[in-house]
Amino acid sequence: MNKSKQFSSEVRERAVRLVQEHRGEYPSLWAAVESIAPKIGCVPSTLLAWVKRAEIDAGQRSGMSTAEA
Repeated sequence: MNKSKQFSSEVRERAVRLVQEHRGEYPSLWAAVESIAPKIGCVPSTLLAWVKRAEIDAGQRSGMSTAEA
């Protein structure tokens, strides 16, 4: 089985920004992620992980930041 696509940091940042900007237009975070992920070319679970990581790094969600890891 092939390893999944690798996305550049620019694509990941743009995808996370799209979710954050349009989150209020959807009934839940998951609904926003499901709508935006195909436009980026990734699966929703991947995009959700990127969003959660960005929120942790920004201090908006509890967890170990990328810098601490």
